[in-house]
Amino acid sequence: MDSEHPTPDTLRPKQDSEHPTGNTLRPTPHSLHPDQKPRLLIVEDNEILSKQMKWALDPDYEVFVARDRPSAVEIVKTEKPAVVTLDLGLPPDPDGVEEGFLAISNILEQVGWIKIIVITGQGERENALKAVSRGAYDFFLKPVRMDELKVVLQRAFYLSRVEAENRELQQRASGQGFESILGTNPKMLEVFAAIRKVAPTKASVLIRGESGTGKELVARAIHRLSGRGEGPFVVINCGAIPESLLESELFGHEKGAFTGAHIQRMGRVEAANGGTLFLDEIGELPLQLQVKLLRFMQEHRIERLGGRGEIEVDARFLSATHTDLKQAISEGRFREDLYFRIAVVNIEIPPLRERGEDILLIANSFLQKSAAENNKKVTGFTTQALRVLEMYSWPGNVRELENRINRAVIMAENAKVTRKDLELSSYARFEGRGLKEAREAFDKELIGWVLRKHKGRVTSAAEELKISRTAIYELIEKLGLKKEGE
Repeated sequence: MDSEHPTPDTLRPKQDSEHPTGNTLRPTPHSLHPDQKPRLLIVEDNEILSKQMKWALDPDYEVFVARDRPSAVEIVKTEKPAVVTLDLGLPPDPDGVEEGFLAISNILEQVGWIKIIVITGQGERENALKAVSRGAYDFFLKPVRMDELKVVLQRAFYLSRVEAENRELQQRASGQGFESILGTNPKMLEVFAAIRKVAPTKASVLIRGESGTGKELVARAIHRLSGRGEGPFVVINCGAIPESLLESELFGHEKGAFTGAHIQRMGRVEAANGGTLFLDEIGELPLQLQVKLLRFMQEHRIERLGGRGEIEVDARFLSATHTDLKQAISEGRFREDLYFRIAVVNIEIPPLRERGEDILLIANSFLQKSAAENNKKVTGFTTQALRVLEMYSWPGNVRELENRINRAVIMAENAKVTRKDLELSSYARFEGRGLKEAREAFDKELIGWVLRKHKGRVTSAAEELKISRTAIYELIEKLGLKKEGE
């Protein structure tokens, strides 16, 4: 297909804003199984070129070579390589591209998550873009620099590993009753451990975290793993119901208790009998209702509005807030005695921006779900889309991420979601800040991320940042950062 046969050092990458070759994803040439090298398939009909590529890549990968589409599909079927490099010009039509397009389709039918990197001639850019739209991960135009191809391969293997972990976590989370809570970040593993410990007990739990972090999912997981899992799980959002109606919603009312009370109505507390009551945004609860709630928690009895008798209710109590309840106590907006009742155990959910690689894990999960629900043949993200997903600050947390991914999948015109589809700016997190404040925020974000990446090893972090140990220690102190494990 191309008369040039690059040497192992020659492989020059394409320049495309949606397929950058930067090192955003922190690649590492490890396979999904740490005891063996990652598997790579080279599909190239030119014997000289395929030998050169195999020679250059053998130290890092277990390399398989195919000369045509049928043999490539067979190797994919039997060996399950994570990444494939593919020349579009394959026999019986080495000067055309249809056999290469058919190879992409056949390979993805065998293994839908495989990463295909198309290598094609300089005059074939349009065909390369078509290949990406049909499910290829990336493309290179000949002649290609081998050192840069290695970087893209590392990125492809990294993403393949993340997606594999995502699939495994989805299965594990489902099996353990964590529903759709996914994560490998140490802070989330602490949350999972806390759920396991507290679920079988009768303890009241206060779940804290920013809006959109998944507080209700944690509450549902506690309920499902408890002895009350077969009972009702009743939710009430204290900030979403007008104060004038909230008491009736919580405790119910008798017929004629107030204007418009034409029938007797059971409240949410009573409806949770035998199960779990979850009060979201409990910090919004008015003081007079805090008194009634405290009485219920102490005596396990309620009285409906307009009622004359007490009703015994056996319900476990879980609550959540995004506000600082201790500050609310100091300001007289929340009762201290109620706080100690509801917060026997505290579970803190980290914001999405602090969860590192969980962002890509969750994004891929949402993409797969949205693609299936909307009948869209979207298989992944472009490399620039992945970069902006990692760099964005996610003020709306997991809820915002789900919304963005769902919209992007619906709007996507190709097999890969682009940055344009996401409508995100990697600089949005600095909006409204002065230059000095933005610089400090960036330094804190970058240094914190590098420290987490190296498990708190300051020397390794300093080497990656190309600064001295003294300098990084000074920055850690100045920016108020913590090393891993502190």
